Amino acid sequence: MQTVRESIGLRAAVAAWKAQGLRVALVPTMGALHAGHLALVAAAKEQAHRVAVSIFVNPLQFNDPADLDRYPRTEEADAEALREAGADLLWLPTPDSLYPEGFATTVHVAGVSDRWEGEHRPGHFDGVATVVAKLFVAAAPDVALFGEKDYQQLAVIRRMTSDLGLPVDIVGHATVRDSEGLALSSRNALLDEAGRAAAPTLGAALREAGAAILAGERVEAALSAARARLDAAGFGPVDYLAYVDADTLEPLAERRENGRLIVAAFHGKIRLIDNICVDPDTVDGSWSPRR
Repeated sequence: MQTVRESIGLRAAVAAWKAQGLRVALVPTMGALHAGHLALVAAAKEQAHRVAVSIFVNPLQFNDPADLDRYPRTEEADAEALREAGADLLWLPTPDSLYPEGFATTVHVAGVSDRWEGEHRPGHFDGVATVVAKLFVAAAPDVALFGEKDYQQLAVIRRMTSDLGLPVDIVGHATVRDSEGLALSSRNALLDEAGRAAAPTLGAALREAGAAILAGERVEAALSAARARLDAAGFGPVDYLAYVDADTLEPLAERRENGRLIVAAFHGKIRLIDNICVDPDTVDGSWSPRR
């Protein structure tokens, strides 16, 4: 696996691959890699001939400087995991290389970014859209893969890529969970003992609410029961818990096709997010009523 830190080295590697007629995939990450990230690499290997992985803790998408400071950074372990996973290139850009002195441009995706995470983390999705646009310009991938755990982020990136006419196929990958149903996340490592014990309740509450909606229960009642379960498990505050249209992220008052449950809640100081598809005919890898 080749490791590069400068964009010039990245461009040279990608240009050499494309000169051979090879399809290139990019897996953007912020490091602290876990099995969910490695599943993206495995999926990327099925989508393309060569796989590049970026690790960049993007300062533009953090509202709280303390949150940025405590975000886990495990570069050596990440590099070894990527070698074992069969990645072809690891790109480690620095903040100065992506945001040089005088950098003054941001990308704003209206509509799909306004609610939920956008409301509780002002400017977050501007930071996400800006850095992903920069990564796409530098890496020139044919396809890029993102996990569905950050579902609204995926929706924002899809909208941005379409609106700007960027020649990149966006592929979402189903949420990877542990044996207790907890969505894998780099933030899980920051949970204390009580938080780690309670964390699987987040997904369990969504699964129960989804089953209730599919069984004909009113959406409002299903969400109320899910919120009560989170309260009992020590979650709070709950930033949002909603049943939404999977494309527009607008809230739904009754069961519809393409519905999705989304949640963001704190346990102690750690904020966790999760989501599930609520569709009896869809198996998305994170939850299905057929299981």
